[in-house]
Amino acid sequence: MEKFHYTSVSDACIKCGKCIPGCTIHLINPDETTSPRGFIDLLGAYERGELELDKNAKDIFESCFLCTHCTEVCPNSLPTDMVIEEVRHEIAEKFGIAWFKRGFFLLLRHRWLMDLMMKLGYTFRTCGFQDQPEKGGMTPRFKLPIIKSGRLLPSLGKTSFLNKYPEEVSHGGKRRVAIFIGCLANYNYTGIGDSLMEILEELGIDAFIPKDQMCCSAPAYFTGDFYTVEQLSKKNIEYFESFIDEVEAILIPEATCSAMIKHDWAVFFRNRGMSEWAERAEKLNEKIFMATEWLEKHTDLKERLAAKGVTMLQSVTYHDACHAKKVQGIWQEPRSLLSQNYEIKEMSDPNRCCGFGGVTMQTEKYHLAEAAGKPKAAMIAETGAQIVSAECSACRMQISNSLHQADVDVVFKNPVELIAEALKAEASDDSKSSQKS
Repeated sequence: MEKFHYTSVSDACIKCGKCIPGCTIHLINPDETTSPRGFIDLLGAYERGELELDKNAKDIFESCFLCTHCTEVCPNSLPTDMVIEEVRHEIAEKFGIAWFKRGFFLLLRHRWLMDLMMKLGYTFRTCGFQDQPEKGGMTPRFKLPIIKSGRLLPSLGKTSFLNKYPEEVSHGGKRRVAIFIGCLANYNYTGIGDSLMEILEELGIDAFIPKDQMCCSAPAYFTGDFYTVEQLSKKNIEYFESFIDEVEAILIPEATCSAMIKHDWAVFFRNRGMSEWAERAEKLNEKIFMATEWLEKHTDLKERLAAKGVTMLQSVTYHDACHAKKVQGIWQEPRSLLSQNYEIKEMSDPNRCCGFGGVTMQTEKYHLAEAAGKPKAAMIAETGAQIVSAECSACRMQISNSLHQADVDVVFKNPVELIAEALKAEASDDSKSSQKS
C-alpha cells in the first residue's frame, strides 16, 4: 500500500505547541500523543518506516475530532486534519471498515434505499425508541447494539424534505436559488428546510430543489471510505454543473456539508491526482454558500427582520460550528440576522468544538464524544439562554445529547428556524414576542 507524503507536513512543523491548548482530544485526554503536534510527528515516523500502522496507531489516529482548531492557529497553516483523513483511508484499507459503517455508507450512495430505510424507521421507531419532542430527539427504550442506553438521538421525519416539496417552487420569479439540504436536515431535522422555504417565500425568491442531489460524502471522508467519497462527489459535481448557470446560488443550511463541498472535495481530488475534478469543484464554489451567509449578504432579510419591530422573548446563545467558523469563516452572519429579533447571550467559548467528531466518534469512541460534550453543555447552561443555535445538524445531534445527559433545559434550533419564527411573529403576540420601544 502506497503511503501518503506525511513528511511534507511533519517536517514543516516547528513544534511551537500553539495547536495544543484548544485541541478537542487533548483537552479531554492531555497526552502529547493525542495532540496535533503528536499526530503529525507520528505520521512522519510512519512514512519513514519507523512506526507500524498497527491497532495502537489506528486507535490514536481515530481519536482526532477533526475540529480544525490546529489548522486555524498554526503559524505554518499545516493541514493536520487532512493528513489525519488520509491516514484513516490507509487504516480502512488495512483493517477494513466496520460492518455498520459499510451499511451506512451504502445507504448514502443510494438515495432510494436511504429513503426506504428512513420510512421504515419512522413507521417502526416507537418499537425501539421513545419520542422526546421537547428535547428534539428520541431515546432508546432498551439497550441497543452500538447505542448507549439513555442517549438522545435525532428524531425521524415522517416525510423527507426532498420528497415533501416539488422540484420548482415559485415565489414570484424575480430571483432563483437552489437548496442543498444535507442528510440530517433531509431526514431528521426537517424543520430546517421548511423554515428556509418560508424565508425564501418572504423574500420572493424562487426555490429549486434538486431531487437527484446526493450526500456530500463527509461521513465517509472522515472515516476513510474514499470509494464512497469519490462516487458521491463526482455525481454531485456533474449534477450541480447541469443547473448551476440557471440559479443565483446554491444554499446549504449545514456547515459540515458546505465545508465538505467548498473545501474538502478539491483537497480530496488533488491528493488523488485528479486536478480536473478539483478545478470543477472549485468552479462551482463561486455560487455555493451557507444559507445565513448568502441571506445576510445578498438579500434585504436583515432589514426586513429589523422592520418587524419584534423582540422574541427567548434568548439565544450561539455555538460556532467548527466547519462554519474555522473552515469557512462564517460566524458573524448568523449573529447579524438573529440579533435583529433575539437577545444573544454569548457563551464563554463559542468556538470550542462540541465533540461530534464523525461516525467513529459517535459509535466506537462515543465515550470521547461524551467527554467533549460536557464542558460545552455547561457553558451553554451558564448563559441562561433558552435556545442554543448553530447552522450545523451534526452539532445539533451532539449538543442536544450533551444537554440531555447534563439535564440542561435548553433546546437547539438552527438559525434558519429561528429567523423563520421571527418573520412569523407579531408584535402583539405576547406569548412569543414583545414590541421594540
